[in-house]
Amino acid sequence: MQRPMYSLGVPPNAWRVNDATADITRPPLTPRIVTVTTDTKTLNLDVAKAAILVIDMQNDFCHPEGWLAHIGVDVTPARDPINPLTTLLPELRAAQVPIIWLNWGNRPDLLNIGAGLRHVYNPTGEGVGLGDLLPSRGVPVLMAGSWAAAVVEELEQHPEDIRVDKYRMSGFWDTPLDSILRNLGRTTLFFTGVNADQCVMATLQDANFLGYDCILVKDCTATTSPEYCLQATLYNVNQCFGFVTDSSAILAAIK
Repeated sequence: MQRPMYSLGVPPNAWRVNDATADITRPPLTPRIVTVTTDTKTLNLDVAKAAILVIDMQNDFCHPEGWLAHIGVDVTPARDPINPLTTLLPELRAAQVPIIWLNWGNRPDLLNIGAGLRHVYNPTGEGVGLGDLLPSRGVPVLMAGSWAAAVVEELEQHPEDIRVDKYRMSGFWDTPLDSILRNLGRTTLFFTGVNADQCVMATLQDANFLGYDCILVKDCTATTSPEYCLQATLYNVNQCFGFVTDSSAILAAIK
């Protein structure tokens, strides 16, 4: 009599086991090949190996009462990705592409944040920086679990979505993001969010260094930096780190 086999792990990184046997073949996910037009080439990619990262679309970065607005930044450009994301994300969920919300969310004691990083956001030491109370809301800046670190209300999160807190510009540094993606067998990454030239670019570069295929979705990505910073980001992604497309091209491909 054949003994039943039980699954251990997250497909496709899963074994099937019983008391006598361990099947470690890890059967792959069924491929779903689509064609996506980018700025430089036409891509053939496997949707079954894709995930999308939505980076830092949070109140402190995008809300008119958030932290950046408090320190005098015009956050209007940071809100530009909201509308295209509200169209793109439901279609990607329907195509079973994981939605990963990669958000800045600090520890309350800031013990994993060095002085150099805090200086970037509070160069005089007298302003409102990481972990300090935001006067307009009375909540700590970019603290995990606070209104400040929450995703803007216009972007709907679903229970099946994946949430990862980060503590640096790069979402791969000192986080479980790489382990999650490898468990899911996702090697093609769509990048969206803010700021394009800072957290989005740093995360995309690290993904490239780790061997992921990187695609920046330009209408779902923005920055409050000067326009030349965005243009440099698009140039560098196209030149060195991957490909640039827009949400309409992705929607056309998966539909």
